[in-house]
Amino acid sequence: MIDKFVPDVAAALAGIADGSVILLPGFGNGMAETLAAGLIAQGARNLTLVANSGGRDTGPVADILASGHVARLICSFVRADSVAGRLFGAAKLELEIVPQGTLAERLRAAGAGISAFYTPTGADTLLAEGRETRIIDGRNCLLEYPLPGDVALCDAWEADRWGNLTHRQSARNFNPVMAMAAKMTIVQTRHVIALGDIPPENVHTPGVFVHRVVHVPA
Repeated sequence: MIDKFVPDVAAALAGIADGSVILLPGFGNGMAETLAAGLIAQGARNLTLVANSGGRDTGPVADILASGHVARLICSFVRADSVAGRLFGAAKLELEIVPQGTLAERLRAAGAGISAFYTPTGADTLLAEGRETRIIDGRNCLLEYPLPGDVALCDAWEADRWGNLTHRQSARNFNPVMAMAAKMTIVQTRHVIALGDIPPENVHTPGVFVHRVVHVPA
C-alpha cells in the first residue's frame, strides 16, 4: 500500500546531505515554515538555497540564512538591509540574482526535462555578460539552463496518502514547479484527505512528484 506520510518532521528531513541544493517555494504564502525550521535543526551545511526572494529580514528564508548553513543563495530579489544582503556584503554568501519569470522557467525546465532555453529577459543587461546570446525573431535572447534541486520543501493545504497535493491561492506559483524540479520532494500539509477525495482538477501537484509528507495542522 502506498503511504507517503511520515511520523514527524525529523523523519521527513532525514538524510539531507551537506552541499544539497534546497528548493524553498513561497509567493506571499505557501512557504513550508515548519520544514524550514526543521532543516536548521537537521544541521546540513554548505547548502545552496533557491527561493523566490531573499529580500526579507524575517521569515523562513532569513532564518535559514542566519543559521550559517547556506553557502549560496539563488533568488529574484535581495535588499541590502536584509540578512541576505548583509551576508553578501560581508563575503559570507554567494548570490545569484535571477529574474522571477526566468527563475520559474528554469525550475519548470528542470522538471520537464528541457535541456536549455532562450529568453529575451536580461539579454541586454549585466546578467548577460560572458554568456551566450542569439537573435531570435529579431530579439536578442539569453541562453538559460534548468535549475534542478536535490530537495524541495513544499507546503500544501491538503494531501492524500499517495502524495497528491492541493495548494491555496498564490502557493500554486512555486510549489508545483519546485516539486517537479527536485530529486526528493518533502511536503508539510495542513490537512489529510482520504485517497480519492481530492477532485482531479484540484490536484495541483500530482503524487508522482512527492516522496514524503508530514502532517502539520494549522
